[in-house]
Amino acid sequence: MNWILLIIAGLFEVGFATCLGKAKEASGMEATNWYIGFALCLGISMALLLKVTQNLPIGNAYAVWTGIGAVGTVLVGILVFKEPATFWRLLFLMTLIASIIGLKVVSH
Repeated sequence: MNWILLIIAGLFEVGFATCLGKAKEASGMEATNWYIGFALCLGISMALLLKVTQNLPIGNAYAVWTGIGAVGTVLVGILVFKEPATFWRLLFLMTLIASIIGLKVVSH
């Protein structure tokens, strides 16, 4: 269950990064709404991370949380914000995913 919560926490990290990107593109009340979304996603992500670190090693939990956030944010950047999907970006993204999986496999 802790690993599922950690994945959800990582997805909320992607959410708060996405909200920041969208807020940068917006103005007025729309930007304010994106900042509110940022604060909500940040709070949920941190609360879930706090919960899972009570049962999982902090080093592994934090690395997986940031890894999910990094991978997800790069994918959102490519798919939503039209950032380049170069060979090298995708290659290093795959190595990051392999590292996240590797931490899960070797964790007890």
